[in-house]
Amino acid sequence: MAVLKSGTRVFAVLFAVGLFPVSIGALAQTREPSPPVLDKKNRKVWLQPGYIDFLMGSESYPPRHSRSASASASSIHTAIARQMVAYATHEKPGTIIIETQDRALYLVQPNGRALRYSIGVGREGYGWRGTERISSKREWPEWRPPADMLARRPDLPAHMAGGPDNPLGARALYLGNTLYRIHGSNEPGSVGQSSSSGCFRMTNDDVVDLSRRVKVGTKVVVL
Repeated sequence: MAVLKSGTRVFAVLFAVGLFPVSIGALAQTREPSPPVLDKKNRKVWLQPGYIDFLMGSESYPPRHSRSASASASSIHTAIARQMVAYATHEKPGTIIIETQDRALYLVQPNGRALRYSIGVGREGYGWRGTERISSKREWPEWRPPADMLARRPDLPAHMAGGPDNPLGARALYLGNTLYRIHGSNEPGSVGQSSSSGCFRMTNDDVVDLSRRVKVGTKVVVL
């Protein structure tokens, strides 16, 4: 569909195969553009906000102020409620496996299963992989932005006490001697996206649940 240049032809295809689930009016009210995403499981094409303007005759897509089409598409992930799933791995039960591409954290369980949590991951240039262990756990942790973050964002405070407004949320699981953490968030909408500086964000409810299930010393594998 991306190669079709005519908005009329795109609409014709979408309506012909029954893959157009949202109204034009709803899309016209949105601002951030990104290209169509095919949900293969449910056989639907979701036209993301702003794309409707392109189909209706906009001179360029995406608009100059927006991110590139590929970057927008890669960041479209929907947070999924934690659930028990089938999961094949050689890691022992109790191990945490983070699959950054799928925005998912798996807590390995016995008998080929795992508890799956949705997470937010590092944006482009801040992702990483490796193996660490949980070195400490903290409730409602304080936050001190690292020097490089303060250099990028001088508007940030040098220190923020723990609490509902703190970006680290309700719990933080520290990974080895690194600056990286698995933590909650004061912005649950960022879970499922690639927007962090390398840490792994969870909803406060999920990070509290995970923190209860793991202990200091737990192995964490980041893929």
